[in-house]
Amino acid sequence: MVPMSDDPTPAARPAGARTIDEVLAEARARLNRLDPAEAAARAADGALLVDTRPAFQRDADGEVPGALVVERNHLEWRFDPASDARLPEATGYDVEVIVLCNEGYSSSLAADSLRTLGLHRATDVVGGYQAWRAAGLPTTRDAAASG
Repeated sequence: MVPMSDDPTPAARPAGARTIDEVLAEARARLNRLDPAEAAARAADGALLVDTRPAFQRDADGEVPGALVVERNHLEWRFDPASDARLPEATGYDVEVIVLCNEGYSSSLAADSLRTLGLHRATDVVGGYQAWRAAGLPTTRDAAASG
């Protein structure tokens, strides 16, 4: 772990540097983000719902049935239609990809990154998996609890 400074004053920001909040706001301004119900409907109509959460979060909280699991550190390589490492689902630049993370933060950055690759329909789920589950949408956690 990196030690934290006792000095509450942040270092001077270099010219052109942005805070993560600014970067996130800029990414979200380029997305048409979906609430969980909209994402579920789009997935039912053929959009690819992609869960980028790490294994420990999926193990703890469950998964969305039918979601494609691609951890965040592999996402761009798996969905770039020009990549040798692309998934069979990465059929072109018009694929609708809906990214799902735990709470809807890293998914915004990931979806914006996919848009940079040319996947112009990429977006994410507002509130992420936690909002999906809170909306009462299907998860493997719920299926295990009722079975």
